[in-house]
Amino acid sequence: MADKQDLDFTYSTIDKIFRLSMGEMGDFSGAMYNGDFSMTLEEAQENKHRYIVENLNITPESRVLDMGCGWGPLVSYISNEVGADCIGLTLSEGQAKACQKNGLDVHIKNCLEVTPDDFGTFDAVASLGAFEHFCSVAEYKAGKQEEVYQKFFQTVYDLLPPGGRLFLQTMVFGKNMIDYEDIDDQAPKGSAAHVLALMEKQFPGSWLPYGSEMVIENAEPQFKLISKNSGRLDYIETIGEWEKRYRAFDLEKYAFFLSLIPRYLTDSNIRALFSTSPNKICFEREIFEHYRMVFEKVD
Repeated sequence: MADKQDLDFTYSTIDKIFRLSMGEMGDFSGAMYNGDFSMTLEEAQENKHRYIVENLNITPESRVLDMGCGWGPLVSYISNEVGADCIGLTLSEGQAKACQKNGLDVHIKNCLEVTPDDFGTFDAVASLGAFEHFCSVAEYKAGKQEEVYQKFFQTVYDLLPPGGRLFLQTMVFGKNMIDYEDIDDQAPKGSAAHVLALMEKQFPGSWLPYGSEMVIENAEPQFKLISKNSGRLDYIETIGEWEKRYRAFDLEKYAFFLSLIPRYLTDSNIRALFSTSPNKICFEREIFEHYRMVFEKVD
């Protein structure tokens, strides 16, 4: 996984910008428009939350775990709209503090290391936008990528009853992904090699699965796939809506931008945070894909 110091800085910075742009309970993962781009961003995010609740069979009596909960939008929805018991996990201190300030039951914990001894077992597990960060570049280069994913599914398996469900939303490499050795921040701007180098700086330590097939294969035989659908076009729309809100003037937000200038001048990772949406470009060019998958634990 990503180095904790890099992760804390990246997500604490994003945390500040995101909440100043989207509000306290904004959702920093791909929304669910299902082709209806007349929806507002907020409506599409709520549509996704409803979809998750329905597909995980969550009721007010359920216990739910959100692995990699971010700033807690799903935890909030399940806790406050459904009335179920929902716990969130994150590695980011900034995210945890923001969630706790809003009354959410969120803990700093590595999702790959949680056991029933920590919080008990759950009726359902969700993970939105975290799976893509579980495998580091170093682990990929060492040939350990599948081992990381198998560990994740074993962890979830141990937390669920027979027939319990997992909702997994993740980016994966698409059909136009290039070889790792070709990624180069000195490549021509706008090229796949350069855009992917920016992505690696934006989210240090993260390496994506190679297609949904890699995810599914490593879930078997402990889990069977119930459903899968692509959210690539939805994510492109989501990022476009985020960009509008990022640019909207707010005095506190722009003062924070100014405070980052010294680090911007010396830190390529910070410069990458303010580059032109490399993840959006990757989705548009099908370098990245995005999937929403529902798995069920095999008895």
